[in-house]
Amino acid sequence: MLAVEIDRRLADELPGRIGAPNLTVLNQDVLRVDWTELAALELSKPPGSDVGAQARLRVVANLPYYISTAVIERLLELSGRQLKDMTLMLQKEVVDRITSSPGGRDYGYLSVLVQYRCEATKLFEVPASAFKPAPKVQSAVVKLRLREQPVVIVPDEARFFGVVRVAFAHRRKTIANNLKAGATGLAFLSPVDGALAMAGIESRRRAETLSLAEFAALDAALYPE
Repeated sequence: MLAVEIDRRLADELPGRIGAPNLTVLNQDVLRVDWTELAALELSKPPGSDVGAQARLRVVANLPYYISTAVIERLLELSGRQLKDMTLMLQKEVVDRITSSPGGRDYGYLSVLVQYRCEATKLFEVPASAFKPAPKVQSAVVKLRLREQPVVIVPDEARFFGVVRVAFAHRRKTIANNLKAGATGLAFLSPVDGALAMAGIESRRRAETLSLAEFAALDAALYPE
């Protein structure tokens, strides 16, 4: 069992409070941790350890709200062979974005990023009164279960998410306008209007109406083989 805590005082106190002999506490910044290396070390433990036959890791965390998206992005770099699921407490608005469906008010880049790799389930909300001192935001707990394979298959994940990010750059603009604004940086191989037509996507639509399958079709049309 491995915990990451940036605060030195809390990192020192945690082993005594938990009282678990198999607990290791890393006093590090969670955004600077090499998760791939740590996962490999944990999974290399012999049978009978705290990993044992499980063969995949589980993440449980109360993430600092202002870096939650960045941490989730880093954790999702782990493969489904390494990571089984994540149970996270986040700001309620972030959980609503993660679990939102196409066409929903909260659907955006984070929705696509997480749902591409995970089945996301909102478990329950946590009122501000549960904390001392009480924060000014509501919280919620979400479970992210890693899929055996992504919900859509794309040839280049980094490129695919670059397209998704640009598509959501300005929510009030049409997808055509957002893509044209980001065309130079992403070096599309096909004109935006032609790619949208090829993917069967009306140019006046906004990114928040597109499903993951439509984003995959758009990526394929922008970068034909």
